[in-house]
Amino acid sequence: QVQLAESGGGSVQAGGSLRLSCLASGKTWTIGGMAWYRQAPGKERELVARITRGKIPRDYADSVKGRFTISRDNDKNMVDLQLDSLRPEDTAVYYCSASSSGLHYWGQGTQVTVSA
Repeated sequence: QVQLAESGGGSVQAGGSLRLSCLASGKTWTIGGMAWYRQAPGKERELVARITRGKIPRDYADSVKGRFTISRDNDKNMVDLQLDSLRPEDTAVYYCSASSSGLHYWGQGTQVTVSA
C-alpha cells in the first residue's frame, strides 16, 4: 500500500554532514506521521526524530538534538534528515518510516558510516 525508499547514505569523516532523503510511493495520501530511526550493530532500533503531517518536528533523540534536522515536503511525498557534525557513534543503518491507517511501513534502510 505504501512503499518507502531511502537514499543519501554514505561514509564520511567525523564532523562531516550528510542529507538523507525518503521518497514515499503508493497510497501516499493515506500517510500521517513520518519518522527516521536508526539501528547500530548490536543495538536496538531507536527513534531519531519524527514529523507530523503538518510538518511539525517531534521527539528528537537527545543525542542528535542541535545536530540533525528533520523536514518534510508533502507535495513531493518526501521526508529528509539533515545530519551535521557527525560523530562515529552516529554510525548505523537509518530507516524511514510512515504511519498509515494504523499500519507502520518501513524502508530498506541506508547505511551511514562515520570514521574518526
